[in-house]
Amino acid sequence: MSCLSSTPSGLQHLHDKHRPQRVTLRKKTNQKARMSGELSLNINIKEPRWDQGTFMGRAKHFFMVTDPRTVLLSSETLEEAKVIVENYRAGIVKPGLTEDELWRAKYIYDSAFHPDTGEKMFVIGRMSAQVPMNMSITGCMLTFYRTTPAVVFWQWVNQSFNAVVNYTNRSGDAPITVNQLGAAYVSATTGAVVTALGLKSLATRLPPIVSRFVPFAAVAAANCINIPFMRQRELKYGIPVTDENGNRLGESANAAKQAIVQVVVSRIGMAVPAMAIPPVIMNALEKRAFMKRFPILNAPVQVGLVGLCLVFATPLCCALFPQKSSMSISGLEADLQERIRQTSPNTTTVYFNKGL
Repeated sequence: MSCLSSTPSGLQHLHDKHRPQRVTLRKKTNQKARMSGELSLNINIKEPRWDQGTFMGRAKHFFMVTDPRTVLLSSETLEEAKVIVENYRAGIVKPGLTEDELWRAKYIYDSAFHPDTGEKMFVIGRMSAQVPMNMSITGCMLTFYRTTPAVVFWQWVNQSFNAVVNYTNRSGDAPITVNQLGAAYVSATTGAVVTALGLKSLATRLPPIVSRFVPFAAVAAANCINIPFMRQRELKYGIPVTDENGNRLGESANAAKQAIVQVVVSRIGMAVPAMAIPPVIMNALEKRAFMKRFPILNAPVQVGLVGLCLVFATPLCCALFPQKSSMSISGLEADLQERIRQTSPNTTTVYFNKGL
């Protein structure tokens, strides 16, 4: 006879009465355990939190990556995030760590450390510094565009900043020499200044509103010069390509070309709202009596408008292409194709970090 059938009816009633309460308590306990210390080791933090196969997933990811608030984080906070991420990858979970805390640590880590080399990036070169730095530089470029010295100075400042960003966010783990860096910087800056001055001289014969777009045209042209120059080593020696599991298969210059084209398109797209919308608004505002009375407000208002545009344009344009870009092995160099077919015959697509 089973124990259940021998249970007195009063005790059985009491048992049944408290069963839902115990089930609820057990659910709460399990939920609390999941939220506290019993974090699964199956969370893939090597990849972004959101699906990178969709534009919205990439946009959510880059809104986190470009969050300017992370620039203000202390070195201790960055190192703590690094420890959490590296320990988790090694199978060590910090007691009490929740999934949300893990993802936050991952994005703090990603905002400050290079994905290929693992080195801490120079603060103004980080993508999280893009909005505050670009809003200041671009706002001043759009405000002080009338004189030649101002054009030269702000184009030089902008291209110097771009050089830092391009170097900091370069793809691959191959170092660039000081001589290569210097040659790339001089070439890109010279190209940007010459382009800006040439367009400025042409714009003098056009309506005033047209001259306001000279900085944008110069920036767009300069990006086409600056980025390939700053990443010329990648074009010469290639960038690492991997299979879908992250196993390194070799280096490809063809992959570098695709990566650089995607970055150029993203950077130009990033500049469109910030350098096309504020000039139209400012052209209308400067005709108002208020702005004529307080011309000192021109620069702050322009910087604010640029910043508002960049808060959205920066992550959305970074999201145009997946960070982990891909291409068919048929697009690789012939010798690399042959090597991959021998070492990994089932691989048809390779992946690489396109850089930012």
